[in-house]
Amino acid sequence: MRNLLQPRALLAGAAFLLAACSEAAPPPPTTLAERGREIFFNETFEGNGRTCGTCHRAEDNFGLTPNFIATLPADDPLFVAETNPALARGFEAPAQMRANSLIRENLDGFEDLDNKFALRGVPHTLALRTSVASAAGPRTGWSGDGAPGDGSLRAFATGAVIQHFTKTLNRVPGADFRLPTDAELDALEAFMLSLGRQEELALPLPLASPIAARGQALFLDNTRGRCNVCHLNAGANGDPAIFGPEAGNLNFNTGVEALPDPPGALVGDPEPPTDDGFGIPGDGTFNTPPLVEAADTGPFFHNNSVATIEAAVGFYDGDSFNESPAGQLILQATGSPLEIDATEIQAIAAFLRVINALENIRQAEAYLTEAGTARNPRRREIVNLAREETGDAVAVLAGASLHPDAVADLREAQLRSSHRPRIDQALAALQRARSRLLAPAQPAPN
Repeated sequence: MRNLLQPRALLAGAAFLLAACSEAAPPPPTTLAERGREIFFNETFEGNGRTCGTCHRAEDNFGLTPNFIATLPADDPLFVAETNPALARGFEAPAQMRANSLIRENLDGFEDLDNKFALRGVPHTLALRTSVASAAGPRTGWSGDGAPGDGSLRAFATGAVIQHFTKTLNRVPGADFRLPTDAELDALEAFMLSLGRQEELALPLPLASPIAARGQALFLDNTRGRCNVCHLNAGANGDPAIFGPEAGNLNFNTGVEALPDPPGALVGDPEPPTDDGFGIPGDGTFNTPPLVEAADTGPFFHNNSVATIEAAVGFYDGDSFNESPAGQLILQATGSPLEIDATEIQAIAAFLRVINALENIRQAEAYLTEAGTARNPRRREIVNLAREETGDAVAVLAGASLHPDAVADLREAQLRSSHRPRIDQALAALQRARSRLLAPAQPAPN
């Protein structure tokens, strides 16, 4: 009897192993962007163990925050400066990284590592398709010169390998890392351009919240809030009616470096030198980030100076901005400094929170729709990303007591996409949440 049953047992075991392999083995990349994704998250370029995804975490909005850093194990490649003696001095500032998510950058060269460096936050890589182009060439990173060479996203990836992937401070290609190939750079560029929004918003939106609607009106008012001048449609580009049709992404000196007591200075290990911004030597300017994704990608500004979107909006009512070159341009153009009161700051921030939540919902729906057809194990990963986006929308709205009804729907969407995902039910809850953020369409007049 045993001999008769053995072939069946072998067949059953083989079927089990085949099923296990089908779940464990991801499908091969079929597009250039998918190939770029594999490189972004898995390729170390024969360096110190870091990948692009070490700092640009998919589950942290493709950025890096102190709260997320605190969840990482001690052997995560992010902490390589704490485990590799060759990188112990001059590669990172571990205390600054853990407390303020500030990364050491040598944008002006590697000749004097002890004194010539900047400490900057990790910019998210969302909506790059809408935010990199400018009349003066590509703008990447916080100052617009986050890439060597031509400033393109391809060069951005090359610069990241040289800066962050090296085994020693000698940074010798072929010994400390290998440089990306042209094919890898093409794939990385395609992947980065695929992230987040692929087009700009078209403001104004019909917002249901009277506070957010008032904030939108202030945002768009070039005589009051004046935000839309530099953040057209809450994006990263200047208003072509003011800066010219080819303006694109612009650089300004807004006085962030003049703020008293930034967190990096309070930690002081090491004391951050003045960040000179764009160019070598720098001109003190930094490029404009998109605002649609702002509310859930803080801390804010190039040195993570403030933690909340309200504080970021309020910065533009302070002396540091109004006395800056950008603030003086506004004064010369309009005859008055930028002044917004506390309730107006709250309203503008509420507007930014709501459009951020709408983007979270859009992205969560896209993930869940993809998960409905994706093969394992990517399906689980994609569903988890959808839950992260939904959780971000909850945090963004609840953080200012906005739309509690929509927050309840979003929590239901999270529940429906956990464990055994009920994707249709999760999508329905997301759609209900969106409908609560937007005012009903008004009937056309007779």
